[in-house]
Amino acid sequence: MAHEEDALVHERDSWKPSSGLAVAVSDPLRAPGLPPHRERMTDKDPAAMKRAVRTVYTLFYLSVAASIWAIAAYVLFPIESGLIVDIRANNLFIGLGIGLALLAIGIAAIHWTKAIMSDKEHIEPRHATRGRDATRAAAVQAFADANEESGFGRRAMIRNSLIAAVVASVAPGIVLFRGLAPHSSAANPIAGDPVALLEHTMWEEGMRLAHDPTGKPIRAADLTLGSAVHVIPEPLAELSHEDGYLEEKAKALVLLVRLLPEQLIESEERRDWSYNGIVAYSKVCTHVGCPVALYEQQTHHLLCPCHQSQFDVTDEAKVIFGPAARPLPQLPITVDDEGYLIARSDFTEPVGPSFWERH
Repeated sequence: MAHEEDALVHERDSWKPSSGLAVAVSDPLRAPGLPPHRERMTDKDPAAMKRAVRTVYTLFYLSVAASIWAIAAYVLFPIESGLIVDIRANNLFIGLGIGLALLAIGIAAIHWTKAIMSDKEHIEPRHATRGRDATRAAAVQAFADANEESGFGRRAMIRNSLIAAVVASVAPGIVLFRGLAPHSSAANPIAGDPVALLEHTMWEEGMRLAHDPTGKPIRAADLTLGSAVHVIPEPLAELSHEDGYLEEKAKALVLLVRLLPEQLIESEERRDWSYNGIVAYSKVCTHVGCPVALYEQQTHHLLCPCHQSQFDVTDEAKVIFGPAARPLPQLPITVDDEGYLIARSDFTEPVGPSFWERH
């Protein structure tokens, strides 16, 4: 029996796997190693390296030109004119300029890393990281090595064009901040004050509610139960874009909803703000000003599509979900002698986002 066991042990130790399994069985965790290094054309041909360098800094300067064009487009196609042609051209050409500026930087950076920077493989052994002088010196040396390998310090044209492109790419965004609020002037002293701009809208006592965008007045009797209608002040349809049509509409937009009168939960001071179950709320979301236009007929909820704030139409448009901080402002309404819906007054509070300063 002992001889048989010795024979089995000898046979086991002397058995060798096939060449295809030798590495996997003997050392399953052994790294396969790096493939042979292949030189790039720019490493072998100085002329190819020069072409690659020219390509990179040309793309960076193209980015600078695109950023300048975006700024020029902001001036050439002012959205303040109110003309649809200018607004569309403004969005199109500014977007193309900014997009091309960022795209050129991205392509140039990728071409720089692939064709010009050192592509030799390096091994970085792990070591204990402590705040010693040697560690700090090693960090400085790492930056020096990266500078040497990338050529950032040596290749002045690439470095300078990159800096110019990055700086210029920020300029259009800075310029666009000017359009966030018009500047005040002698003719329009409140233009630069967002509180004053949103304090009042076009709505006035006795002004008829009209369909958006036709301007056709709305009879209370024509509204069916569960309907939701987009509403503007009747005189708004007569305004031209030069007279501030878009600015006034942006503040005065209203959503009109008809419910059963007994479904409404109204506070004492708002009992006469609705008419026979018809309520009117501002369409401007109190979060960041998106249009609240999605009405869920079964739940009586208004949904803002931008950030999913939800408002309860039956309970004075109070917030029931989402980031909005306050209810939608309610427009007091009634009917005139002809049965048309009219406003009792303007909104009693500023419309729009809650982050504006308020009295």
